[in-house]
Amino acid sequence: MTKPSFLALDTEFLRERTYYPQLCLVQIAAPTGDAIMLDPLAGDDMTDLEEALFDPDVVKVFHAGRQDLEIFVKLYGRVPAPIFDTQVAAMALGYGESVSYAALVADVCRHSIDKSQQFTDWSIRPLTAEQLAYAADDVLYLRQVYENFVGRLEKMGRRAWIDEEMANLSDPAIYTPDPDKVWERIKIRSDKPPVLSVLKGLAAWREREAQRRNIPKGRIFKDETIAEIALTQPRTAQALARVRGFPADLAEKNLGQSILKIVDESLAVPKEEMPKVERSRPFPPELQPVLEMLKMLLRIQASENSVSARLVADSDDLQALALHGENAQVACMGGWRREIFGDPALELMSGKLALSVKDKKILKTR
Repeated sequence: MTKPSFLALDTEFLRERTYYPQLCLVQIAAPTGDAIMLDPLAGDDMTDLEEALFDPDVVKVFHAGRQDLEIFVKLYGRVPAPIFDTQVAAMALGYGESVSYAALVADVCRHSIDKSQQFTDWSIRPLTAEQLAYAADDVLYLRQVYENFVGRLEKMGRRAWIDEEMANLSDPAIYTPDPDKVWERIKIRSDKPPVLSVLKGLAAWREREAQRRNIPKGRIFKDETIAEIALTQPRTAQALARVRGFPADLAEKNLGQSILKIVDESLAVPKEEMPKVERSRPFPPELQPVLEMLKMLLRIQASENSVSARLVADSDDLQALALHGENAQVACMGGWRREIFGDPALELMSGKLALSVKDKKILKTR
């Protein structure tokens, strides 16, 4: 049997009741033929799938594939390769940011996807005919979108752009959060090191506990409760019981005792080893007009080149560019991004490029 050049892939899963996504179905489509359904809940053999996922000669095609890749990393301990994400590719083809699969199928295939089965319970067996038809559509049309996109990218000389973005999605760390870093994503009204130390300890404990029990971490307690404990730093069960959002009846029990122990240990960390948050300097107000001009230029360049502005540069990149010019350590100062935006931005900042409006159109004068 001839090896396919690519496989279009999608998964159906549940994670409302678990920490890790529960894989319910894998849909696969080769360049020709019907979709193949693998049902892990029914005990289907996944050996051939594993081999294909890591075959360097077979491109694995996803749409917005972060969660699908997370599932495969959990199953096999590594990221499938090589990969191609049509949502990312769409950004390089002028579809804007985060375009939906249904929108791409409508545009490329002139077909309307029926999304009525999207939020059904995929763990219930048997699957209905409607569910199976919906699942098949998720890969049968994906292969058409992929072939269309590859042709357009090759014609526009942009295939290398996507290869660069796909390399960024191949880091296993993206799909396996570090418990000792999850505190950085929790909002809190303080940047004092002792507060952050307790926050870090509690967040890491909750993450590991949720992983161990395979339950959503919000089921243990919410971010807001962690932040409140970090701020109030209770040292007794009575004080913990008064923390807003913490069940008072659990303060004396094992959960409460575990939390009090974490608070004690976190506050005992030497101050120089406690986490710190670098206060970002406010953006200089005198450079705000420069920043606004860079934002305008980015929109112009993105539109003229039929590429999503977000794929070229983000707000942090623009601020760094306004502050440091040629010396800015940002992605838009290298590779294809520099050609499209970085160099014109430097010209604008040095006075070599001027923008004006004539007949309701933007003119660039060098």
